[in-house]
Amino acid sequence: MRTNAIICEYNPFHNGHKYQIENIKKHSDNAITAIMSGSFTQRGDIAIIDKFKRAEVAIKNGVDLVVELPTVYACSSANCFAKAGVRIAGAIGCTDELCFSVEDYNPELLIEVAEKFEEEDFNEEIKLNMQNGDYYPQAVEKAFKKLYSNELSDIVTKPNNILAIEYLKALKGTDIKPYIIERVGIGHDSSECTENMASASNIRKMILKGEKTESFIPKPTPDFSYPADIKRLEKIILYKLRTMTANDFAELSDVSEGLENRILNSVRNSNSVEEIIDDIKTKRYTHARIRRIIIGALLNIKADMPKRNVPYLRVLAFNEKGEKLLSEIKKSGNLPLITNVSDGYKSLDENAREIFDIDLLASDIYSLATDKISKCREDFTKAIIKL
Repeated sequence: MRTNAIICEYNPFHNGHKYQIENIKKHSDNAITAIMSGSFTQRGDIAIIDKFKRAEVAIKNGVDLVVELPTVYACSSANCFAKAGVRIAGAIGCTDELCFSVEDYNPELLIEVAEKFEEEDFNEEIKLNMQNGDYYPQAVEKAFKKLYSNELSDIVTKPNNILAIEYLKALKGTDIKPYIIERVGIGHDSSECTENMASASNIRKMILKGEKTESFIPKPTPDFSYPADIKRLEKIILYKLRTMTANDFAELSDVSEGLENRILNSVRNSNSVEEIIDDIKTKRYTHARIRRIIIGALLNIKADMPKRNVPYLRVLAFNEKGEKLLSEIKKSGNLPLITNVSDGYKSLDENAREIFDIDLLASDIYSLATDKISKCREDFTKAIIKL
């Protein structure tokens, strides 16, 4: 059995995701594997509902197998996020295609953009722009505009296009082919809605306000009774940040060039997490990067962790087709396959346990952001979703 993979967050799963899966099913008879973020997300936020509920929704809407993208990669830059997802797709051992959606459906142009990152002059221009104070995405956009064309520079200004380019870069040298789909619906962070489409960020806001979201989410609608809100972790985060030194901050992922001193000063002079973020933000450091650093501090994600190879495959959910796929993965996969956390954890080496410990901590802290606090280490007793 073969599979097509999707790297995702499903935060929450909505009609746009359903459209993507239906498109893939029309394109291929392969099983579909979702490589999904767990408790925290790439934008430095917390997932609206827990990973098992999100995995169950995915299975009910056409995915056959859900494996977790470990937290250290899920909460990293787009480059590390994409590399880790592609590594997992490759480690499965039977992945034919990586499927992803873009705002601008022009595969040839996207591939051309991805290939420019191999050119020395282009990378030197990016470095020069960053030395002049630009943050990385802005430096890339300016480099494309100066060296190539406005058409190429426009491509790298949209979130899904940016991730697509990172996927294409990560796929180079693998046997996995890209399957690119045109994104439908509302813009990534748009507050606008149509009759049945809304952005994930807008849906999250509606859920936290107790507003109805049924028209934007395919049935069966998941239980949003106990949504997680990062604001509930504010005092915990402030406590953690206030106990750290400049050296502690310097050891975190995404911290470089003396940023640790700016963070420390902001922590000492701010009364809230938002104040800290606003104070640290400059032309060079985006809100998303600063939020990821704060989550990294909370979860003790060290700078080298996102750069390590993914050390295991952890299964969250599967259906009958996914169960057959698991049998194939056991034969052809090249990473430890964890279906029972208690047994699987014992078999991991020291490096893998260090990465897995972050997942465990993320789950424990996650429940503190909800109105229903669970016991510690529930990952060891939580059963895989089987449908």
